[in-house]
Amino acid sequence: MDLSLLGDSLGGLVPFLIYVGLSLGMILVYVAVYTLATAHDELALIRADNVAAAVAFGGSMLGFALPLASAAMHTRALAEFLLWGAIAIVVQVLVYYFFRLIMLRDVSRRIEQGQLAAGLLLGSASLTGGIVNAAAMAT
Repeated sequence: MDLSLLGDSLGGLVPFLIYVGLSLGMILVYVAVYTLATAHDELALIRADNVAAAVAFGGSMLGFALPLASAAMHTRALAEFLLWGAIAIVVQVLVYYFFRLIMLRDVSRRIEQGQLAAGLLLGSASLTGGIVNAAAMAT
């Protein structure tokens, strides 16, 4: 076994661990900010087995994770990565407000009532916003 290959493979371990750690931290910040920004309590609804809330929140988290992954792939400085992560948080919150104000004003009430269509539509909007955000970061 060539130990130099193992050393070469593990050479990126420290940056990997840093980016994973920062990403997990950014996800926790995102969850806190997003749950404060929405008119409904996602986590309480999910604990009560509300599928609509789980679908909407899951789509939102994926919509945040995509640009965060794009930022990790396209930045070389940790400060730049964190800045793009913060921008991704803002974009996802704006997607929620845009959706709530323009598309479906009573989306939070519908999600609280367990209306899966509302949860699926909001989750899809969040995912769509994240895809566009991730692609824009890559330019």
